[in-house]
Amino acid sequence: MRNKLRLLLLIFLLISLSYYYIINQSHKDENIDQTTKKKEEVIENIEKPDENDVSDEIEEEELKTKITDIVKNTFEFLFTQEFHVVAIGDSLTQGVGDSTKNGGYIGILDEIINKKKQIVTFDNFGKSGRRTDQLLKALDDPEMITAIEGTDIVLMTIGANDIMKVVQQNFTNLTYSLFTEEQIHFEQRLNDIFIRLRAINPNAHIYLLGVFNPFKQYFQDIEELDLIVEHWNQTSERTAAQYAPATFIPIKDLFDEKVINLFAEDHFHPNELGYERMARRVLEYLADGEGSINEQAN
Repeated sequence: MRNKLRLLLLIFLLISLSYYYIINQSHKDENIDQTTKKKEEVIENIEKPDENDVSDEIEEEELKTKITDIVKNTFEFLFTQEFHVVAIGDSLTQGVGDSTKNGGYIGILDEIINKKKQIVTFDNFGKSGRRTDQLLKALDDPEMITAIEGTDIVLMTIGANDIMKVVQQNFTNLTYSLFTEEQIHFEQRLNDIFIRLRAINPNAHIYLLGVFNPFKQYFQDIEELDLIVEHWNQTSERTAAQYAPATFIPIKDLFDEKVINLFAEDHFHPNELGYERMARRVLEYLADGEGSINEQAN
């Protein structure tokens, strides 16, 4: 374990960057023409490899084929019946950091799946800064209850702000054990969320996305935060497994890229390319993975 001071310095940077984002987010005013252009580029990137990453050209070409097949398989099933998807959780569900204002990975899923025909409806209840305790309270909202009652799939991102709460409340005396202790409470609240979702809708397939470490690209030699994120993901995966049909979708590995910038100006949330990768991963699980849409059709 590295010394406590170094971890404190890193945590201070986390908080500073978070505040930077909060202050500057309200002052952003994207040019409409540039936004439209970026939006088209993001959607186009779903169907072709990244031209800026020459070294990964072969791998990206294989990924292109795979994603095309996934979308095709999804369409083949979804054309037979309409589907409803409810997205709940934090800023990753809201799409914070997506400069195209397209709604992050949920917006990309919407455009890809409904490209030729409106076959899936999406309700997005994501809210920036939301923790597990706040999401649990939000599940008493009548509008959200009605949406979940009639949905086939729930997509959920939650957990990153629970980690940040530990940082904000203890940054002058931060130790690794504090995260371990909070992880126990996090697991209980996450269980309560699943219990509540199951009470509202016993049959919807719940997909819980994991969390990632946005600072690994800058501080690869500091293992503490990466280990915390890994433990948080293990807790999420273990919890989801108890409430079938439910599936954990890992995304931590998607943001280990060293060449391509996948983060917004706040260096914390994904940019449009980061959300594109998230959308790809979700499509893989919806069409080909454990508990996939295709399996539901059988």
